[in-house]
Amino acid sequence: METLVAALGPVFAAGLALQQLLEIVGPWVERMANNDEKRKKLFVGLISLAVGLGLSFGAGLYVLNAMGASTPYIVDGIVSGLIISGGTEGINSIMKFLGYSKDKEKAEAAAAKKDAGEQAMKKMA
Repeated sequence: METLVAALGPVFAAGLALQQLLEIVGPWVERMANNDEKRKKLFVGLISLAVGLGLSFGAGLYVLNAMGASTPYIVDGIVSGLIISGGTEGINSIMKFLGYSKDKEKAEAAAAKKDAGEQAMKKMA
């Protein structure tokens, strides 16, 4: 798990950097959108996607590969770009999912250990 967190660290940093970039260019985008919220959202989304894909392919930030999935690099790059374009929210969702998976594995291991102990006690009796 720690290896996975270390592998996803750069993706998290890229998402954070993207959020900061959007804060900086926000006023410019608002002016370009003529104060139209729908246009602003479209522009921000397109900028996020372009930067996310650029960081994914340009910096080699591949999320699926880091998670152990064997997918073609183009698919991994697109998925990673979409995740990065979500800012820190995208990577936080992945980390939350991984936390749930880890908790489930711990619970299953504890149940298996308990069962093994009970079976050993039955054999001794």
